[in-house]
Amino acid sequence: MPITVFSHEHFMREALRLARRAEAENEIPIGAVVVAGNQIVGKGYNQTERLHDVTAHAEMLALTAASNFFGSKYLTDCTLYCTIEPCPMCAGAVAWAQIPRLVYGAPDPKKGYSLFTPNLLPRKVKVVSGILEQECAQLMRQFFLSRRVR
Repeated sequence: MPITVFSHEHFMREALRLARRAEAENEIPIGAVVVAGNQIVGKGYNQTERLHDVTAHAEMLALTAASNFFGSKYLTDCTLYCTIEPCPMCAGAVAWAQIPRLVYGAPDPKKGYSLFTPNLLPRKVKVVSGILEQECAQLMRQFFLSRRVR
């Protein structure tokens, strides 16, 4: 039986599905998945309102789920996929978890980690951006636009 190798788009679509779940719960629509090999080992979507916890970002919840899956705080063979560029807190968690690969959809021009110097990620972290960028950015735009109209 052949082994299916999934693309960045495949895993980003799962992160987008989670972002839509966040939106349905009136949370900022960001989703994240942690992948090891070809398997999703952690999922998360923003739950700051539900949990009354400013740290309950999609990335943080996905990292926690992946750490629980492996029984380890280090995720050295994993990739984090998230719909929006991580904030400084989440980028710090990526560094502490020793994740070697970060893939995100759209940049965050207001609070993204890349706005800060020095770089919050170790140089050895490979970053890929722009995966399903338009879809990820549009979800955020629509969410905030709908709140401004009220």
